[in-house]
Amino acid sequence: MKIEAIIKSNVSLSDAKKVILNILYTQNVVNDNFSELLKPYDLSGEQYNVLRILRGQKGCPANMCIIQERMLAKSSNTTRLIDKLLVKELVTREVCPDNRRKMEVLITQKGLDILAELDPKVEQHEHQFADNLNAEELIQLNFLLEKYRKIK
Repeated sequence: MKIEAIIKSNVSLSDAKKVILNILYTQNVVNDNFSELLKPYDLSGEQYNVLRILRGQKGCPANMCIIQERMLAKSSNTTRLIDKLLVKELVTREVCPDNRRKMEVLITQKGLDILAELDPKVEQHEHQFADNLNAEELIQLNFLLEKYRKIK
């Protein structure tokens, strides 16, 4: 469905405006679908992202700076996210022995177990959208989005 029909616009939109609206609308569709997938686990998308980052550390602790720089949403309040994951016992947080001003965060076995359960569901979520495109279109879309993101 064309973006003009979705937003019920009666005016002519420039292609530049249509791209922005399409990206924003698509982001909302993907996020809403992903939020529904995470709801039974009482996780937000940002919390899931933190768990994914910590799993990628392969048992090595991560400090807040490492987590923040790897977040998809750079504006996320990392400390608040970690606090919520601590309450759910999905991560541990300890003072760094080498630098007492740093906090080290590790994913717990419970966190790893939830990610293992979510992995096939997340993959299905990704394919739900990707299956609308062929392999060449997926490559082209990634290329175009990366190119579009570069601001001069």
